[in-house]
Amino acid sequence: MDALKAEIAVKRKALREDPVLAQRPTKYMRRGDIERLKEERERKEREEKDAKEREEREKKGREHEERRRNAAVTKASSSGPSSVSPSPDIIRSSASPVPESSATFNISNEETVRRLRAKGQPIRLFGESDKDRRLRLRALELIEEKGHDRYGGQNDFKKALEDVENVERQLKDKRAQEEGKDKGKKKEGSADMPEILDLELVKTDPDRLYPIIYYALKRTLKEWEGWMDERPENVKRTAQGKLAAATQRQSAEYLKPLFKLLRSRNLPPDMLARVAEIVHHMQKRQYQKANDSYLRLSIGNAPWPIGVTMVGIHERSAREKISADQVAHVLNDEVSRKYIQSLKRLLTFSQTKYPPGDVTQLMG
Repeated sequence: MDALKAEIAVKRKALREDPVLAQRPTKYMRRGDIERLKEERERKEREEKDAKEREEREKKGREHEERRRNAAVTKASSSGPSSVSPSPDIIRSSASPVPESSATFNISNEETVRRLRAKGQPIRLFGESDKDRRLRLRALELIEEKGHDRYGGQNDFKKALEDVENVERQLKDKRAQEEGKDKGKKKEGSADMPEILDLELVKTDPDRLYPIIYYALKRTLKEWEGWMDERPENVKRTAQGKLAAATQRQSAEYLKPLFKLLRSRNLPPDMLARVAEIVHHMQKRQYQKANDSYLRLSIGNAPWPIGVTMVGIHERSAREKISADQVAHVLNDEVSRKYIQSLKRLLTFSQTKYPPGDVTQLMG
């Protein structure tokens, strides 16, 4: 027994002194060692997970910043169609996903120049080809159709309502100061009608028509504005009264391109003849005839038989019936549509203030 104990003591002493034998793996492990290994493994997994989440957050941040920059570029390109022209690069990028728009929007260079000038845009940018110019015009018209105008995407009618509410307070003080003088002037103006336009000038001297039409329309527009100002306060503050004032202000804004064409004497001859007829019949209080001239100006009365517009080897006989004075000018562009529509509003106001002696001359 003593010999066995001595042998065990020798073995234990050898294990303590020999480092190789001391590091030899054992069959069993302590619970503390197992917990320590488990904690280290969990710590490594947690660090890897945090690193992945950090990378994902950085990636999402870069994508969000890139989207914000793209949105800012798009907003800057569509915020000011009347004052700032979109660059050709932006127009190419916006027009590239819809190649059919460039294929269907095929107009002449003269028509492109006319529409760009009507919108107050430069007729050609530096290094711009004819195709790029047509695409720029198309982009501007699409922006106007969607309502992204110079007022930051607001509706024209909504902007007119805001202008009415803002200007109402300013006009109130001005009317109080000049009330006596304005009443005398308005009475004299309502009694004296302007010189009636002579329709023979359309064939003999068309240049004399421009100032006559200009001042006649200006006079009617001014009378409409005065009519709105003379309404009682309880009528002005109603919803219907505000809508009427906004319609008048919107029409005055829409008629500015027409007045510009009249001042520069650039109105097309067929449109000049129709507008002269409208003014002539309006001055003579023949509103039914004026409405007929308005319909010929806006939608035309041209016959469009099937097939006569196709140009082939042989000319169609019915093609001769389609002339320039029968074209629907309301379909030309948005600018023409707006001031032609405003002419109809002037007719309606003139009929209200100066009713005809014959009820058959009233418009429908």
